[in-house]
Formats: sequence, structure tokens, C-alpha cells
Amino acid sequence: MSLRETLEEKLSRFEELERQLVDPAVLSNPARVAAAAREHGSLAKLAKKYRRFKVLNQHIAETQEMIEGKDAELREMAEAELPGLREEREATWDELLEMTIGGEDAQRSRIVMEIRAGTGGDEAALFARDLYEMYKHHAENKGWKVEILDLSATELGGFKEIILGIEGEGAYRELQYESGGHRVQRVPETETKGRIHTSAATVAVLAEPEDVEIDLKPEDFRKDIFCASGPGGQHVNKTASAIRLTHLETGIVVQCQDEKSQHKNFAKALRVLKTRLYEAKRQEEHDKRASERKTLVGSGDRSQRIRTYNFAENRVTDHRINLTLYKLDAILAGDVQPLTDALVDYDRQQQRIMMGTVE
Repeated sequence: MSLRETLEEKLSRFEELERQLVDPAVLSNPARVAAAAREHGSLAKLAKKYRRFKVLNQHIAETQEMIEGKDAELREMAEAELPGLREEREATWDELLEMTIGGEDAQRSRIVMEIRAGTGGDEAALFARDLYEMYKHHAENKGWKVEILDLSATELGGFKEIILGIEGEGAYRELQYESGGHRVQRVPETETKGRIHTSAATVAVLAEPEDVEIDLKPEDFRKDIFCASGPGGQHVNKTASAIRLTHLETGIVVQCQDEKSQHKNFAKALRVLKTRLYEAKRQEEHDKRASERKTLVGSGDRSQRIRTYNFAENRVTDHRINLTLYKLDAILAGDVQPLTDALVDYDRQQQRIMMGTVE
């Protein structure tokens, strides 16, 4: 799907939602109104900008017709107006390119981030915790909301896995580039001889869909309820509050046990399941048109090693864009902006090359 096709689709959906928000059948259902209003709001900025772009195109076409006409006075007026219209159209196109960096989900404000320990045992789990702290502080700096959806901890305080919900303007646009393999090189706290170890963690950043985008019925999944437990069997929850959902068609399994409330765990598990189903659907579409657009900063594949964190040199290297920064301490403390800015800028340059001019 080209950028123009994507923009047409977004505008069409936006206008459909505009109609829904004045439809008595929708207005009588508070849940539908809330979902439609939320999705409408998320599309508004991009859709209105593209609608203005189409209006400018129409004005330019009409102005060119006047220039080619026989009325000398109209021709003179049109010739004076045309440069300004073209200039505004160019500026609007540039703004649309800027807003769509990162593809179809660029304007999403809600994401699910999954961080998992990879090779390296306890040290990998401690590194996964460090990544969580890094992203949490970055989100706080941006004014984004962070919510733990599920957590599996180790006895040493590391994380085998942690799943986060992050919400805020620009969250997906910036953090999508964090998907992939992260490698750390440092001397572990448990290392007595001072040897540097290499371990890894994986990060997946998934756009969280609106409820109306994924039609998930109770009969589509199996729900299992069990007792939650912490590391080493500690913190056992004596009540059955943990939830496991298995999507019957795809086999996708999600479980949440972070909350003491079964109801809250079920709500969180549903969010994660819908997000993974949306991601699977998007991935299928991306694979079909892989030859049309490949983001040059990486596919987001978890098997792709994207970054190395070297403690001895206080160095972070992003391998996709050959960027090295000697400020690891600041980055792990939450100053991720220099990395995300560089990745967004690189993708911006590549998108401009691929999409070309407005004509």
C-alpha cells in the first residue's frame, strides 16, 4: 500500500467515524461512542491535514484551468495565485510525510512493550530490568503514562519478562525503533574475577489497537484461571486471580498475574491479546507488500541485533545507523531522546527519498 493509499484509507475511516458520532444508533450506546470518539481523535490530525492537501490539489487544478482559459483577467489572477497554492501544497505534503514516519501506525498514542531476558541467565534478566527502568524514565520525561501489564521476576531482582502499556502523544512513532535484540557487555555483580560478560534481551514494541479494530468474542479464546506465584515460589497468591488466554484460531497465548484482582488481570490480558492479534494481522499485510516498503532502520524483528551497551567504555552503539554515543550512563537513566531522534531522522530521510515529490 502506497502512502497515498494509506492516507485515503485513514481519511475514509475518519469520515466514517464522523458520521457515526452523529448517528442516533451509535449515540445510544456509550461504549460505542467512547470507542468511536477515541479513534476519531487519534486520526483527526492526520486526516484533516490530508483533507487540506486534497483541497489544495483541487484548487491548483481549477487555477490551471483558468490559466488555460480565454478570460485574460481570470488568467492574470490565477497566475498570481498559483505559486502560493503550490507552495502551500508542498509544505502540507512535507508535514504529511513527517506525520507518517514509521508507517500506518505512526499516529498511535498507545503501545504495548514487551521486554524479555535472552541469553545470559541471571545477568540477562538484570539487563531486562535495566531496559525497563530506562524506558520508564524516558516515558516520565515525555509525560507518558506507563502501566505494568504483566511481570515475571527472578530471585536476584531481574525480569524474565515484563509487559508494559505506554500511552502518550508520539509514543509509537518514537519507540517503534526499539524493537529487536539489545546486547550488553559488562562485568556482572556476581562476577568475582572482573571478567566482562555479554548477555542479551529482546524488546518488542506493538501498536495497541482500538477496541473496534479487533473483533474478539468470548468464543474466540479459552480462558484459564490459576494461582499466581512469584520467584522461587514466594508471594504465592492463595486466590485464583491469574489469567491465561489462548486464542483458538492462532494459538497465541497471553497470561497476566500482576494484579490481585482476577477482573483486572483479565482486562489486561485482553489488551495484550488484542494487541498481538493486531500485530499478527499487520505483519501479514506487511509481508504481502514487503517489496514496496522496507524501513531501512530495521524490521523490528526480535532476532535482529540492533544495539550494544558497553559499560566499560560508557558506550551505546546502534548498529542500524552506525551511531555511537559515549553517554551510556545518561541513556540508561532515561535520556533516550538522542537515540530516538537519530532513528526518526534517518527514517525521515529515507522516506523522503522513497516517496519523492508531491507531483
